[in-house]
Amino acid sequence: MHKSPADAIARFTDLLMDAVCMVDADGHFVFVSAACERIFGYTPQEMAGMRMIDLVAPADRERTLAAARAIMAGQPNSRFENRYVRKDGQIVHIMWSARWSEADQLRVAVAHDVTASKQAERMQYTLYAISEAVHASDDLPALFQRIHRIIGTMLPASGFAVALRDEQGKGLRFAYHAHACGGGTPHVLARWLGEEVLRAGTPVLLTPAAMALAPLSVQAAAGAEPDCWIGVPLTTTQGDIGVLLLQGGDAPGQAGYTDQEQELLMFVSNQVATAIHRQQLNSRLRFMAQHDELTRLPNRRLFLDRLQMALARAERHQGQLALLFIDLNKFKRVNDEHGHDCGDELLREVARRLKRCVRESDTVARLGGDEFVIIVEEVLVADDALRIVEKIHQVLAAPMRLGDGVSLAATASVGVAHYPEHGDDIHQLMRQADQAMYVSKLQETHSG
Repeated sequence: MHKSPADAIARFTDLLMDAVCMVDADGHFVFVSAACERIFGYTPQEMAGMRMIDLVAPADRERTLAAARAIMAGQPNSRFENRYVRKDGQIVHIMWSARWSEADQLRVAVAHDVTASKQAERMQYTLYAISEAVHASDDLPALFQRIHRIIGTMLPASGFAVALRDEQGKGLRFAYHAHACGGGTPHVLARWLGEEVLRAGTPVLLTPAAMALAPLSVQAAAGAEPDCWIGVPLTTTQGDIGVLLLQGGDAPGQAGYTDQEQELLMFVSNQVATAIHRQQLNSRLRFMAQHDELTRLPNRRLFLDRLQMALARAERHQGQLALLFIDLNKFKRVNDEHGHDCGDELLREVARRLKRCVRESDTVARLGGDEFVIIVEEVLVADDALRIVEKIHQVLAAPMRLGDGVSLAATASVGVAHYPEHGDDIHQLMRQADQAMYVSKLQETHSG
């Protein structure tokens, strides 16, 4: 028995990788080829009679209907792109070639799945955009803000957070957070999910099953219908350095993130982790170049920069500042009698105590050896600096426990120079402060 030409055509269309669809004037599928099941997830039998527009992603429906009206008006379209929701909930990107058959009152279209190429384009764009963000951002908060915007162009991202391991490598410190509910602190779900991701070392999608394992306090904060959240680890060659968290859009009943979106987020997280690691390395190198390795105080180079800026501010606002030179007395004896480790710990403790004597905006630096310096800005009268000197003597006189049962008190010689009274440039002020400190040391030596 010979098959009709129509049967042969239908059989041939089933062999095509692209899908052939026929839609009536009311927008219902009347015929689809076998490839539709691979692309849309529905069998041809399931799709027959379904409304085409019901399968289109909501965001693309309006322009899809407009394109359909234009095709039915006699304007064929060979490169129309839109997104469909598969039976399993995933999104597919389709390139359509369609025209209207007036005689049959049907839209005849061929659907080409371009999801893979779109995914590759998005990943390429992401890589380029993040690379640009790394070079354009001066610090990590600025970088995270840019990455939030980049991700928001590709995925539902009403909330976004980056949490990094703390210095001890145990807990999480939120370096950036912005969530749909607003507020100045990370969402309780973000905190819990971040810890779960860090513990598992793999992506964690917030589902009802996952929420059932959460503490009751977290479940209560989430409410009856928790937002869609996903967390992925930030992994480098040094291991997991933190977690990237994404909060989905605020549309009611939004489904969870698809496998494709999770894959894209993992790709993004790898780029972000590399960028963070590079920024952290650069920050450490800059810190090492500008700070004393032992005490973590600004070194001579950073101190001179800060003094120059402080002088410029004082001159601009016609203000005053004080420069304090501090030299520990008999420090060599500590090294000789108790060892250099004990001497190093004494210097670290002195640094901590000196910082407590001044404001956060003031600068405490170590010039080298047992020499420290303090820049005090916005000094109103000379007595302000004298009160700081008295406080320095008091805090250093309190015994310091330095390990191995050693407890020592320290004394220091302090010299003070004032701007503009003792000079209006760095060299004059430093020379005056150094001379004043030397005079103080001579007085203490004679009195001792």
